[in-house]
Amino acid sequence: MKKPSSKIRDEIARLQEQLKLAETREAERIGRIALKAGLGEIEIDEGELQAAFEDLAKRFRGGKVRSTGGKGASGAGEGSAPAAQNPPGTAEGRTGEA
Repeated sequence: MKKPSSKIRDEIARLQEQLKLAETREAERIGRIALKAGLGEIEIDEGELQAAFEDLAKRFRGGKVRSTGGKGASGAGEGSAPAAQNPPGTAEGRTGEA
């Protein structure tokens, strides 16, 4: 049985609202953790911080960590900082030396 387009639109709107709420919860959780780790006090370019978070996500997903020596987060493998050589738990402070 096919759904009418109005019901599909209503379902999409409902799912978009659920997505927005889930993203807000996740952002608040990550933000609280970042503040506890001291990231709120570090002056760092937003692109570099995003690249560091992407490296952290890859590390926990089991992927290879790329360096964050370059500005921005667009190119994998850019820069020359030895990100993969840092011991666990030091990724937050590594890029904070402004």
